[in-house]
Amino acid sequence: MRDHPTPTAAQPPAVPVQRHPPPPQDPPDQPDRPADRPDGPADRLLLAERLAYLDGAARRINSSLDLPATLRDLGRVLVPALADAAVVLLRDPLPEVDRDPGIPTSLLIHHTQGTRLGRGCGPRPVRPGGPLARALALPAPVGPMVLGAAPAGPRHPLPAELLGGRTLGRLRPGTALLALPLRGRKSVLGMLLLIRRPRQDKPARFDAADTATAGHLATQAGLAVDTALRYSREWEIADELQRSMLPAHLPQPHGVRLAHRYLPGESGAQVGGDWYDSIPLPGNRVALIVGDVMGHSLTSAAIMGQLRTSAQTLAGLDLPPHEVLYHLDEQAQRLGQEQHLATCVYAVYDPIANRVVLANAGHVPPVLVQPDGRSELLDLPSGAPIGVGGVDFSSVELPAPPGSALLLFTDGLVESRRRPLSTGLELLRSRLASTHRHTPEQLCQEALRILPPGDRGDDIALLAAAFDGIPAEDVAYWFLQPRHETPSRARRLASHALRRWGLEGLAESTELMVSELVTNAIQHATRPVTLRLVRTSLLRCEVGDDNAALPRPRRAGPQDERGRGLQIVARCADRWGATRLGAGKVVWFEQRLP
Repeated sequence: MRDHPTPTAAQPPAVPVQRHPPPPQDPPDQPDRPADRPDGPADRLLLAERLAYLDGAARRINSSLDLPATLRDLGRVLVPALADAAVVLLRDPLPEVDRDPGIPTSLLIHHTQGTRLGRGCGPRPVRPGGPLARALALPAPVGPMVLGAAPAGPRHPLPAELLGGRTLGRLRPGTALLALPLRGRKSVLGMLLLIRRPRQDKPARFDAADTATAGHLATQAGLAVDTALRYSREWEIADELQRSMLPAHLPQPHGVRLAHRYLPGESGAQVGGDWYDSIPLPGNRVALIVGDVMGHSLTSAAIMGQLRTSAQTLAGLDLPPHEVLYHLDEQAQRLGQEQHLATCVYAVYDPIANRVVLANAGHVPPVLVQPDGRSELLDLPSGAPIGVGGVDFSSVELPAPPGSALLLFTDGLVESRRRPLSTGLELLRSRLASTHRHTPEQLCQEALRILPPGDRGDDIALLAAAFDGIPAEDVAYWFLQPRHETPSRARRLASHALRRWGLEGLAESTELMVSELVTNAIQHATRPVTLRLVRTSLLRCEVGDDNAALPRPRRAGPQDERGRGLQIVARCADRWGATRLGAGKVVWFEQRLP
């Protein structure tokens, strides 16, 4: 849920781009004077211009939390205003900036401006005790160094180790180099190399004022790189936290096919609180949920994880959708003094009845695609976001025939800074109108096609469900009175159903387990017991009663007459379990078909 812009600093005014002037030549009969002492109006003007340049450059270097953008801005403020070219080399691999790893063992070129020197080259090793290692340990710039005409000119081991002898040989004699260490808050991060080319056969130079200016900008750049690395690390931790709270794989219950997508925000957007989930329910039903915690922070991700866990627990109680939202609202208010708001849509699909029940808590409406290709935005009572408190939620029941599909999504899919919500919703609805009878994976792909080009400021969660249903001839359902003769009647009914389905090979084990579960149920039931058999790729049996106490397997002694029923079920069935319902419980088991 987008609630603030991408976390980058305000863009400062552009730094005036002008090629550095040739260094002034002092008259030979005058002694040298300090470069920072203005002696006249012209000197004061030059000082004011240099200070204005430093101010604008520092603000531009610190205008982004993204490392590549920070390095691009650094190159643009240096070239051509202070140098003809700039090369930025950083530690390889990039360090964890919360500790000092010592002098780097290798450097890698991460950005060049005004030159192609070293672009695409591999890491440059840093020899212990070598000139590059000594330069990285120094707190001040190294140089300026002027390349001479080989072989008579002076040799500079630092540039050769920094760029390589072959790369360095491409520079013309008279080129001036200035190397500046980039330091973070706790460690050396790399090296900045500035290059001035000779003009009119005159050697280039960096004077004292240029060196001081470059040193100040290198200090700013080191801190900006450190900040970008810290932010990138925090974003990775937050993104990993959020992904660990989302389901890696969704269950695939019978009668419905599911697909999901999660796309984090881009351009340095902080981690959000979007989530999705599906929970199998008794009776081959499935609960579908998509939610969005307001805000972008680690807190939003943590709140998302708590709400998702609460929703799973409430779904296990088999409450109506509006009751689930009501209890989620209560849970959100108990999370702390600060009010944590979230929107969400909760739906329960019944593949046997071919119905879906939905409730909405301030979320964007889902899209229902009919078997004939018609699509509609469901007009659900919107309610209020979870966490507001004291709000009633309503459930709406709709037909969901085989061949229809439902798409739940968060607002990052349909709303952006350049597109209002209503426009995005209509665009999505019309896009999905041509995707009927497609797989849920294709439904997600078609939905994502409406995203405009460029970066996203909000994360996106999608949950698509294609409804296939379970045919009525594959379901057998009975109400049984809690009497002593009921277990034998349940065995006969189950046997008849299995013969009708051609599953006589499962009759013996199924009758035994049905008898044990029905016997347990009628001992505590005060109302009719339910027995249901469902044939899909498995044979599933469910026995329900109005007692909410869940059965637990226990070890029966040699003289005990009871306590062996669940042990028999656990031994004969492939899977079994018990689920508490609003008015009782259901005990179920599954067997593979022969």
